[in-house]
Amino acid sequence: MKPDWDRLGSEYADSSVLIGDVDCTAEGESLCERFEVRGYPTIKYWKDGEEEDYQGGRDYASLKKFVEDELEVKCNVNDPSECSEKERGYIEKMKVKTAEERASQLARLDGMTGGKMKAELRQWLGQRIRILKQLDEGEGGDDEF
Repeated sequence: MKPDWDRLGSEYADSSVLIGDVDCTAEGESLCERFEVRGYPTIKYWKDGEEEDYQGGRDYASLKKFVEDELEVKCNVNDPSECSEKERGYIEKMKVKTAEERASQLARLDGMTGGKMKAELRQWLGQRIRILKQLDEGEGGDDEF
């Protein structure tokens, strides 16, 4: 798995996705304890600030598909050329709103993240949250990282 993981990390080095690894037997031991890593290899990911355990395939093709489908942010409000038509429409709709209205919308959408919904609706929810956060950052908001 290590060669596939390293290949994935190289491919996404300049993207919206950070691929990394930690040696839990050395300097990374406290980090592994913090995130309750019990077996090796363990793959964890964070999406919209929520920690998850990866349960998919461990080969390069499976890992790459997961990153493309679930983690990679392709839509940028400052350059919407990679955004879908639906995302571009949402960007335009939200750009004319006040910062307070966008904050209210973000709070509403954040409240929906734990609920049950179909995969495509969950994906659209995440896309809208990322768009709103990007619009907020463009007006002087703070990035989480």
